[in-house]
Amino acid sequence: MKRILIYGDSNTFGTAPMAALSDDAVMARGRRWGDVMGAHLGEKFEIVTEGLPGRTTVHDDPIEGAYRNGLRSLRAILESHKPIDLLIFCLGANDSKSRFGLSTTDIALGITRLVKEAQGLGVASKTLVICPPSVEEKGALASIFEGAEDRCKGLAEVMAQCVHAQDAAYFDAGSVISVDPIDGVHWNEKAHGLLGEAVAHKVQKVLE
Repeated sequence: MKRILIYGDSNTFGTAPMAALSDDAVMARGRRWGDVMGAHLGEKFEIVTEGLPGRTTVHDDPIEGAYRNGLRSLRAILESHKPIDLLIFCLGANDSKSRFGLSTTDIALGITRLVKEAQGLGVASKTLVICPPSVEEKGALASIFEGAEDRCKGLAEVMAQCVHAQDAAYFDAGSVISVDPIDGVHWNEKAHGLLGEAVAHKVQKVLE
């Protein structure tokens, strides 16, 4: 059996599109993209999902807490689930929050740092990076993500270059899904289904 670990944020966790900041609805198990991917891959694959709402690539969040920094917890999570046949990163959306003031390249380099860290630990045989679809400044989260639309322009291309330079696989989620217009950040059930199926096909190619 092959073990796949997904390291992501609220969209991996399954947070539903938020009409208000107080909303805390979560997608039902089996409907989240990681679950859908696992269903398509079949029983020969074990899917471990590590999704933390608000998780960044390598940045301490001064408002939501330093523990949201993906680099801080990466080693502990990887070591606790080894051996890993495929590590999937699906991060970057939270890096586009206005509070961080990052450029498009900075966001991509954050992912690169995580890939390098994981490769250095040697606990995952292969790595796949998924670039999230572009954030849209809409609804209750618009002020938190002010300027994110500009930061996300060209991110898929820059991230692809950075990831390929590290000899890791890459998939652009924006090629198959987009964010839900309710909050411009999270994905609806249809998007989770489409992405899960698409990533399953990508995983099969990566692990051939």
